[in-house]
Amino acid sequence: MSARIDQIQYYPVKGLSAQIVERVELSPGQGLPQDRRFAIIHGASAFDPAEPAWKPKTNFLALVRDERLATLAAEYDPATAMLVLNRAGKPVARGKIDTPTGRLLIDQFLAAYMKDAAVPGPYKLVESPGMAFTDIPDKAVSLINLASVRDIERITRAPVDPLRFRGNLHLEGFEPWAEMEWVGKRLRVGDVELEVFKTTTRCAATEVNPATAERDMNIVKALKGGFGHAVCGVYAHVVTGGGIGKGDGVTLL
Repeated sequence: MSARIDQIQYYPVKGLSAQIVERVELSPGQGLPQDRRFAIIHGASAFDPAEPAWKPKTNFLALVRDERLATLAAEYDPATAMLVLNRAGKPVARGKIDTPTGRLLIDQFLAAYMKDAAVPGPYKLVESPGMAFTDIPDKAVSLINLASVRDIERITRAPVDPLRFRGNLHLEGFEPWAEMEWVGKRLRVGDVELEVFKTTTRCAATEVNPATAERDMNIVKALKGGFGHAVCGVYAHVVTGGGIGKGDGVTLL
């Protein structure tokens, strides 16, 4: 089987659920449009909206510490910036989050919903135009090799949802762990070229089951015990932009 894109997703709000899309336009030097456009700061955060700069994920509500976020299913419309938060299949909050009023509606909900979080409030949805609230300072696309995820299942002896790794592109058709040799190399998807520059070291966020919000699996321990590292996935810069879609072939150059 030739390698291909199996799924594409972005995360409009850091820590909340994925938005799965069929196609996306990539621009040189950028990540996926809308990916981690927003984040939720807490009362102890060092992020200053008045002087925005990249900060580590501990400055925001995130699954590494705040698994309750995974009980919310987010629906985001990039055309209107409307965010709807659902709990158990029912909407519990909504707001047009590119406006102060819309963000305030989400903030008010989070104040009650996350009141028992490990970090203090207030919780505030923030945006910094031109900056993405990603786990690394670089603007990049994160890639997950599904064959590697299946190999992790050999160690865990239980299904592993690839969404635990919160990547942008799920790739099918490569050998397990082939991506470990991609750093410094390029991938082509149609007219798009991606240059891999870094492997992705995993943290406790992968413990959280995206379907149940339970910490039900120690992925980092499984990686270290089974493979001698804590890596799953890679980051790539967009070198040549263009459109890509689900099912498009992927070639290692």
